[in-house]
Amino acid sequence: MSHICVNDLTFYYEGSYDNIFENVSFRMDTDWKLGLIGRNGRGKTTLLKLLEGAYEYRGTITSAVTFEYFPFPVSDKSKMTIDLVEEVDPLYELWRICRELSLMDTDAEVLYRPFETLSNGEQTKVLLAVLFAKENAFLLIDEPTNHLDLDTREIVMAYLKKKKGFLLVSHDRYFLDGCVDHILAINKEGIEICQGNFTVWQENKERKDAYEADEQERLKKEIGKLTKAAGRTAGWSDQIEKSKIGNGAGDRGYIGHQAARMMKRALVIEQRAQKAVEEKKKLLKNLEKAEELKLFPLRHHRETVIRAENLELFYGEKKVTGPLNFEVKNGEQVILRGKNGCGKSSMLKRILGEAISYRGKLEVASGLKISYVSQDAEQLCGMIDEFAIKEGVDPTLLKVLLRKLDFSRVQFEKPIESYSGGQKKKVLLAKSLCERAHLYIWDEPLNFIDLFSRTQIEELIQTYRPTMLLVEHDRFFGEKIGARYVEIQCTQD
Repeated sequence: MSHICVNDLTFYYEGSYDNIFENVSFRMDTDWKLGLIGRNGRGKTTLLKLLEGAYEYRGTITSAVTFEYFPFPVSDKSKMTIDLVEEVDPLYELWRICRELSLMDTDAEVLYRPFETLSNGEQTKVLLAVLFAKENAFLLIDEPTNHLDLDTREIVMAYLKKKKGFLLVSHDRYFLDGCVDHILAINKEGIEICQGNFTVWQENKERKDAYEADEQERLKKEIGKLTKAAGRTAGWSDQIEKSKIGNGAGDRGYIGHQAARMMKRALVIEQRAQKAVEEKKKLLKNLEKAEELKLFPLRHHRETVIRAENLELFYGEKKVTGPLNFEVKNGEQVILRGKNGCGKSSMLKRILGEAISYRGKLEVASGLKISYVSQDAEQLCGMIDEFAIKEGVDPTLLKVLLRKLDFSRVQFEKPIESYSGGQKKKVLLAKSLCERAHLYIWDEPLNFIDLFSRTQIEELIQTYRPTMLLVEHDRFFGEKIGARYVEIQCTQD
């Protein structure tokens, strides 16, 4: 075991005057399994890139290990996977990689297929296996669970739990609890490291926030009392000073002494009040406000808005899913669940009217207004006002919702293509929340979304109970909103 030491780290992007990190210092053990958390845009991926040595910075980062970044870039996805492995590590030992794949219940035959033919889960497993097979490597793992189905998440989680020496960015609370032993949190004010999994960190934070809130309230009351007391004492001093007029010399000396004592007492009270003010300023700097989101869904006159009976989907002659039977009723939240590649997103697209061949029965209620969130936000570009007008939503309302999702006002002056992955996804979600619809179809809405915003979205759904059809692999989220799951089985036809 050795240490990774970060001292006085300061970094900002060229052309920006805002520091992402300023004089940040912390230390990690290379045997720790760390979860890296923080709100979108706080610099999680940036920190990984700084550790990797991808950016120039002020300060020092020292370590006796080699940093490896996941996911590493794949130059040509049409190549055989084994050839890509050799590009990443020319000195690789095949038996080591096969061992790592075996630990993730994956046959080594995937190495002898074109990388682009592998499922999302297989690609993730191969990339992790290659990096963990390297000796003296400390892995920087950036959101490995995006686009992974529930079963694959379980496998990767169990695999990482057996490993040591990594820093993992993830917003999946269940996943973090299952594989990390420390949390590194990027707060509003600096970075903190906590021993334990995400739940331990969250409980500690809630206790700290509650204590600081109580302490701030106590200090506010104390400041009010001291301010009044100082005012009264100063007033008494003035009155005593005025009473010297017309009295004898001896009396005037005594009265002046009393006035000075009262003024000194007023000054002491004032200093105590100022000290209380300074103490209050130190509190709640890292309080994350999860403001309430609002939604005004429409209710369709039909009780059942979607019904599928013996539904099978086809790409050309190939059947991708089915037969499937399910329905979505007013006020229900239904999650389609199944392995990667079993047709979940295709099902959503067919309901939306895309020309995907099918057999069986699919009923979509007439006049149904649908609000859709795609799983892909990378195509977003332009300014936020332009985006709102193009999508037919009120720019002011869109920005109000984004502010509640932790956007700063300065963010609206930047092009959307400069946003982080999580911020782009929030733009799509906020757009959907601006729309009044009978049915909200969201395809993997939580990819890249930070933990605090996930809580906001859960509370929104619990409060307003919009009719929803989703694809989402966050187990905690599904349980929290009380969703009904519909299983989609993969077909080999």
